[in-house]
Amino acid sequence: MGIHESRMIKAAIVRETGGAMTIEDVTIGQPADDEVLVRIVATGICHTDISVRDQLLPMPLPAVLGHEGAGVVEAVGRSVTNVVPGDHVVMSYAYCGSCDLCHSGHPAHCENVLPQCFGGSRADGSTGISDSTGAPIHDHFFAQSSFAEYALANTRNVVKVDKDLPLELLAPLGCGLQTGAGAVLQALKVKPGSSFVAFGLGAVGLAAVMAAKIAGATKVIAVDINPERLKMAAELGATHTINGKETDAVAKIGEITGKGADFALEATGVPAVLRQAIDCLGIFGTCGIVGAPALGTEVAVDVMGVMIPGKMIKGIVQGDAVSSTFIPTLIEFYRQGRFPFDRLIKHYDFADINQAIEDSESGKTIKPVLRIGTA
Repeated sequence: MGIHESRMIKAAIVRETGGAMTIEDVTIGQPADDEVLVRIVATGICHTDISVRDQLLPMPLPAVLGHEGAGVVEAVGRSVTNVVPGDHVVMSYAYCGSCDLCHSGHPAHCENVLPQCFGGSRADGSTGISDSTGAPIHDHFFAQSSFAEYALANTRNVVKVDKDLPLELLAPLGCGLQTGAGAVLQALKVKPGSSFVAFGLGAVGLAAVMAAKIAGATKVIAVDINPERLKMAAELGATHTINGKETDAVAKIGEITGKGADFALEATGVPAVLRQAIDCLGIFGTCGIVGAPALGTEVAVDVMGVMIPGKMIKGIVQGDAVSSTFIPTLIEFYRQGRFPFDRLIKHYDFADINQAIEDSESGKTIKPVLRIGTA
């Protein structure tokens, strides 16, 4: 195949707000100079995909979503040096690579994160995908749009991984698991001997529980309203579990810690739960926010209750992790048996993408992963 040729593939397209994903025949082009064409093996489904489908987070439609992709490099652009065809890669978030935050080691908080991840095209406005009528389809979601048989990623957001672990296992490391574990290990820097609380036990919250155990927290408290999730958290390292529907979580955390929590992570996106995560902190405690509600969502706090004890509230994107080094670290933790994220995954065929999304929304499945191709 020549460098300028396109290929026909199947991709899942969302065409209207809240609409179902329809698998259609589309055409995808070859990579630009700084891009990588990846043959997708598997892609995780994340809450952010659902939020964009429902337009709680804005991105132009129709679009191909998907941002937890893993696959095999098929072709590379002229300026790509970090991977070659045949490499196995996990894809993560997009960042510009040129702003102050990117240069200072915080690319997850890139000044240009919205156009980079949610713009629906390359920086020049071009897309890589067109439908059967030739109409352009918005893509480059998180610089991948991996709900498809092939994806155009950027050289900056592909992470080469060893070939001995299956890509259908590694796919969700690119966002949800990185977010939860990175929030604990990178952004909050949870300390040995400290107390940590996870509010919300989806993939992000459970990854945070595992990471808090790795970090050496001696009180790892998990809060949810789903008994099965609470049981899972206990098996993955939580020392205490709280059913927030049955118990006053803030009071119980005070009882467990004796002084309030050192660290809390809010992973539900529910304002009332965020208030609990702030209220449960002790003196100089820090609350990290990773739950993503609709833009413009507000929460009321007791100002003096934050100021006098010196509490801190920290927004966190992608765990403030640098994917190229953090994803290999998580893989090593998995090999050592300290980050058994495989327990969170349920696989679905690509054709069943809407069922997988429904199971994620209902809480039936913690981390759905679509099987799209083979390695």
